[in-house]
Amino acid sequence: MRRKRSVRALLTTLATAAASAGMVLIGGGAAHAAPAPLPAHVFAPYFEAYNGDSLADLSQQSGAKYLTMAFLQSDAQGSCTPYWNGDTGQPVSSSVFGADITTMRSRGGDVIPSFGGYAADNGGTEIADSCTSVDSIAAAYEKVITTYDVSRLDMDIEDNSLTNKAGIDRRNQAIKKVQDWAAANGRSVQFSYTLPTTTSGLASSGLAVLKSANTYGAKIDVVNLMTFDYYDNATHNMANDTQTATSGLEKQLASLNPSKSEAQLWAMIGVIEMPGIDDFGAAETFTTADATSVYNWATSKGISTLSFWALQRDNGGCPGTGGSDACSGIAQDTWYFSHTFAPFTGGGSVPVTDDFSLTAAPVSASVAPGGSATSTVSTAVVSGTAQSVALKTTGAPAGVTASLSPASVTAGGTAKLTVSASASAAPGTYPITVTGTAGKASHSSTFTLTVSGPGGGTGSLVNGDFESGSLAPWNCETGGSVVATPAHAGTHALKAVPSSSQLGECTQTVKLAPNTKYTLSGWVQGDYAYLGVRGGATGSAWTSGSGWSKLTVPFTTDASGAATVYLHGWYGQGTVYGDDFSLS
Repeated sequence: MRRKRSVRALLTTLATAAASAGMVLIGGGAAHAAPAPLPAHVFAPYFEAYNGDSLADLSQQSGAKYLTMAFLQSDAQGSCTPYWNGDTGQPVSSSVFGADITTMRSRGGDVIPSFGGYAADNGGTEIADSCTSVDSIAAAYEKVITTYDVSRLDMDIEDNSLTNKAGIDRRNQAIKKVQDWAAANGRSVQFSYTLPTTTSGLASSGLAVLKSANTYGAKIDVVNLMTFDYYDNATHNMANDTQTATSGLEKQLASLNPSKSEAQLWAMIGVIEMPGIDDFGAAETFTTADATSVYNWATSKGISTLSFWALQRDNGGCPGTGGSDACSGIAQDTWYFSHTFAPFTGGGSVPVTDDFSLTAAPVSASVAPGGSATSTVSTAVVSGTAQSVALKTTGAPAGVTASLSPASVTAGGTAKLTVSASASAAPGTYPITVTGTAGKASHSSTFTLTVSGPGGGTGSLVNGDFESGSLAPWNCETGGSVVATPAHAGTHALKAVPSSSQLGECTQTVKLAPNTKYTLSGWVQGDYAYLGVRGGATGSAWTSGSGWSKLTVPFTTDASGAATVYLHGWYGQGTVYGDDFSLS
């Protein structure tokens, strides 16, 4: 320890001299210009660093010049070394993400590395929870700053980290040490906290994190509220909830920072949305219209940071699915939310253009061959003036017809979608896309039609005991298989293999009676074993343990009767097993 302190003192002396010339030393290497601070108003959506994507490529495709990188955490409880997603194959090194960050900077952008995240906060690998040395935590922060030459670090504090007082205090003491180090080295470094919220502001646990920062003299530049996943079983208007949550935060910040003006307090606030259907379900859906509303409000208030979870979700590839890391669960154009929020960077305003939204309700139906179903296609003015919207359908298979009446409406009007299956229509589930076009604006919504088998009968879970010895008709991510050991009953069970980049999910899609209550049950074992259903129904349960435990998941199907049953684990948390699944 003494030797480390003397080396740091030497570097500090050299860096202070360099700072007088407008230079800093990075990791003891050659001096170069200090990184520019982030814009006062910045749009920086989260980038899921665990799935192999190129952040530079997605930044360019989406138009999001700044990205928040998720997440840095230790590889195991007790460790003081951060890795990307806790993966020892992804250390904090210029060889990991460094080239992409350089490319982004050449295009006028930058990144915000984020420590923590739900998995780390839940598993004890958030660096300040894992490591008991304040000096080591500070050194970890400094290494990220100097390796990637960044001007802001984010602390994503959720779940168990909100009640780990020792970790909270260590984190804030380490932040203070880094801020002192940065000041001595002529470097500008900001710190932000990302915290869950209620619709009226921080809960007491989140507020305690900020009070601890005040106690230890840590300056928190931005407080980001996660304005989603409320889990309060209430009806939500997500744009309005964002405003009430941040208004509550502004009052809480005022009590902690009595010398700041109202404008300065709003400039400390950040907002993180979750486009589409969040983890709770359809009751918490952030729509494309909500995006415009939040953008205009955020611009008027002068908040610091606008973000969302996550860049890879900004597409409409999975209508009706909640909480996916790969898509929003709603009908949308790819990069719609990024394009809406991007002009927030720098505090600019979006020119008012003529735009509209398009939705279908209901979004699905089940019919027997020879039957038909209808849905109402609604349009609304999002910005500018109402334009004529031309409507069309695509995706209807042989034996199915889809028609719209009328075939064009003025934005704000509605049309009737009629979908009919002939007597010869093949049973199956078919997505039918309704697209509206007005000038350069084009938006789509997906209606899912299920054509039932002869007599309109419904199916049930197949191969739920895995005694066939094969997966079919289950589908698993990499590593999933049927194994002989351990088995709950009989001679086989299902094995799901999570990794740092996947949940290891195994799924089976079933056709059930519409609008009907069911119970999914099954036996599971392993750390963070999840059993659930999604699609035309929502429900899940989980447990952790080395022995077999029975889980039951009650749910109700929607009008389609289609549902997807799944088993999965959690990122980097080990193999899970399932057996004897049934629906009743």
